[in-house]
Amino acid sequence: MTPGPIARMYVCGITPYDATHMGHAATYVTFDLLGRALRDAGHEVIYVQNVTDVDDPLLERAQRDGVTWQALAEMEIALFREDMTALGVIAPDHYIGAVEGVPSVVKAVTDLLSAGAAYRVDLPEGEGAAGASDIYFELSSAHDFGAVSSWDRDQMMAVFAERGGDPERAGKHDQLDPLLWRAAREGEPSWPGGELGEGRPGWHIECTTIALDYLGMTFDVQGGGTDLIFPHHEMSAIQACAITGGSPFARAYVHQAMVGLDGAKMSKSQGNLVLISKLRESGVDPMAIRLALLAHHYRTPWDWTDQSLADAQRRLSMWRAGLSGNGGPSADATIARIRECLANDLDAPGALAAVDAWAEESMERAAGDPGGLEIGAPGLVGRALDALLGVRL
Repeated sequence: MTPGPIARMYVCGITPYDATHMGHAATYVTFDLLGRALRDAGHEVIYVQNVTDVDDPLLERAQRDGVTWQALAEMEIALFREDMTALGVIAPDHYIGAVEGVPSVVKAVTDLLSAGAAYRVDLPEGEGAAGASDIYFELSSAHDFGAVSSWDRDQMMAVFAERGGDPERAGKHDQLDPLLWRAAREGEPSWPGGELGEGRPGWHIECTTIALDYLGMTFDVQGGGTDLIFPHHEMSAIQACAITGGSPFARAYVHQAMVGLDGAKMSKSQGNLVLISKLRESGVDPMAIRLALLAHHYRTPWDWTDQSLADAQRRLSMWRAGLSGNGGPSADATIARIRECLANDLDAPGALAAVDAWAEESMERAAGDPGGLEIGAPGLVGRALDALLGVRL
């Protein structure tokens, strides 16, 4: 990928029904790192992130906890943003909720229906108003389905249901057809949909329309966790192609590997979460959390452990000690090495190793013969760490 003067990046955001966990943090720190590298290389970055502020998991959690879904979403979005600020993540230029994007979804789905790329499925008896229907995308009308994931149908079917799909829904033309518009049901929030009827957006179309509204077709980077490759990124892309008649939706797809705990994927549904807010409340320095995340390449799955945090805390202390003097080894080679590593597929571990070497040399020379130290070098390295790695010391 070689972006132009303006690099356009869309990263899928949270469904705000629980607090930010380490898997979320790994994703957003990775794309913060990418944004920093792009800016440092001279690009203007336009970064868009959605928040799925109305969806089944949110509604179910709100009902369980006896609060309104709006109050739960507002509380968790605020906590997420606090966590991201603490971790040094630069806020997106546009942070757009699914509710905010309903008018664009209505227009897009209406257009898809008119073009024969979508169809209606009657609601089961008793589930909604008489004559109401859900609306699905017609995958048979798409020519490039599978281009994003490169998966075969068996792979797709294996995960579709557990990742928000409804393969057994009666009346669908294809089990994999994604939901575009969910007709209003009693007790669920809904919005005017014009000829679509009252309802709310499906998950994938939300990101399709937000990305098109704020970045346009064929933007530079679509990002998220590897669990979004299919169906979410696949469906979002194929819908965008049908809406615009263009291709591709994004030039590059970048996916953060999963972060586990005790050998299992860390996820809200499994309840095995390490929460950023709880670590912060316990007194853990957010920069140590960020360093723990940066110690792993974004493509490599890994497990969070107490040792991960202990190693990051030791690294943070060493860096601070190395930066504490007025002088130090020359900063130029280290800063160049950080940039080189980031340009090499965001090799954050390599960048961290370069800073380790500089800090170790700084401390060794400060303890011995300080001659030849460059006055101001610690300040240069410190500013580079803040700008390039997002680590404030």
